[in-house]
Formats: sequence, structure tokens, C-alpha cells
Amino acid sequence: MRRILFRLLALLSVAVTVYLFYVGEQIYRQSNVDEAQPADVILVLGAAEYRGKPSPVLKARLDHALWLYYQKMAPRILTTGGAGGDPIFTEGEVSRAYLVERGIPSEVILVESEGESTMYSTVVAAEMMRRMGLKSCIVVSDGYHIFRVKKMLEFRGLSVYGSPRPSVAKGTWREEWLFVRQSVGYLLWQIGITI
Repeated sequence: MRRILFRLLALLSVAVTVYLFYVGEQIYRQSNVDEAQPADVILVLGAAEYRGKPSPVLKARLDHALWLYYQKMAPRILTTGGAGGDPIFTEGEVSRAYLVERGIPSEVILVESEGESTMYSTVVAAEMMRRMGLKSCIVVSDGYHIFRVKKMLEFRGLSVYGSPRPSVAKGTWREEWLFVRQSVGYLLWQIGITI
């Protein structure tokens, strides 16, 4: 009986490892493709903010969203992200302020400012879009993040196009670790565990 149980566990471990590598390869492919095309809204995933100022990662995402907006890819921008421990500012509101300072009319910016995770932000963003009759979006985030976000939004019935922010750190061990982490996050999401 022990031998059978050990073999089943070994087989399950191999299957999970192979699946994670398969998903990691899909994440890698998605991270290198810019699918930007006309859509209803540009959805910018939140990242850290520091006392009301976007972190370098968030700033790069917002600058890419600005470029897409000025290319007339979408008439609206939706920023996401909660407080992340900051008692005053949220990622979504900091993003909105940054965009307004750079000439985007405040009335075309939608804000989701409660999300504490990618899952939460995508659920609320999809609901906001549904209520407004918006059916398509361009997701702006880091390349490694887009595959999982696309799947979460497509699950909610949206047409989603990925557009990763420009990145200089390609092919590093840190980037590979992020692909692994996203693979695990995607697997957990598929079985109903949110992170």
C-alpha cells in the first residue's frame, strides 16, 4: 500500500512540475507579445506607490498606458490597486493623479482603489466594465503578469489584449523566478485559491 501511495505522489509531483513548466512557457511567450489594438479601455494593473508617488514599476506601466491612450487605442483608462499598507494613498488613486498631471482628462479615468491582490482587482475591474457596457480592454502590466491577468479577465467574458510595459531586465534569474511564481499563481487560481 505504501509503495502505491508513494508512486501516486511521485506521479502527481511530476505531473504538476510538467504543467508548471508548460504554463511558464506560455507566460514567457505572452510576455514578449504586444497585442495592443483598439479597445474600450486601457486597464493598468497597480504596483507600489511611495507616499503618493508611483514606484518606478508603476510609473513605467502608467507611461506605457499614456502612450497607448495618445495612440487612440482606447477612450478610457482604468487604474487598479488598493492601499497596500499606506494609510493615505492607494495605487489606483496615485495612478489617476499621475495621469491627470500628464494631461489625461479626469473624466476618462476610472479607478479601482480597493484591490489587495491581482484577483481582487480583476474581479472589481471586470464588474466596473460590465456595468458600463465595456467589453474589451488592453491590459498594461509587466510582461510576466499579463498571461494570468488575461485569463482572469477572459473568464469574466471580456476580450483582452496584453501590452507589457517596456522592460530592460530580460533573461535574468529574477525574471525566470517571476515566471515560476506566476505559473504557481495561475495553477492556484485554477483550483480556486486566490493569491
